[in-house]
Amino acid sequence: MTDRLRIRTAAAEDADAIARLFLASKATLTFLPIVHTDEETFWFIANVVLRDQDVLVAEANGEIGGFIAMHADVVEHLYVRPDLLRRGIGSALLEQAKQRLPSGFRLWVFQENVPARRFYEGHGLRVIEETDGSRNEERTPDSLYEWRPSGP
Repeated sequence: MTDRLRIRTAAAEDADAIARLFLASKATLTFLPIVHTDEETFWFIANVVLRDQDVLVAEANGEIGGFIAMHADVVEHLYVRPDLLRRGIGSALLEQAKQRLPSGFRLWVFQENVPARRFYEGHGLRVIEETDGSRNEERTPDSLYEWRPSGP
């Protein structure tokens, strides 16, 4: 899939596809409580994420296989369709974050999401804070990761 991967700016008409992808990815995180209905998630993607964040989608063969949403120096979301994991989509999207946020960025990952933690650590991010989850709506322990460019 990566040989025909295209990264582009998300458009309003991508909202439903992004929301479906987001819900499919979240469904694989079985340790998380469900805190929003599907309808709330569709609304959130269309009216908050796409409006207030810099959102890119990765598509191949006309289908969205992943997305990344950034705001200021934070990667708010990076999700890949579960059936397309380990095909370079997440890496391509994370590389876009590094290019668009060359001074560095931060992102949150649930501590139990071991595959995501390995992915980020493998791409040069490091944990700078761990919490008990009391500050997130899922009330699930999470870790704050940071990426900073290497020095000369």
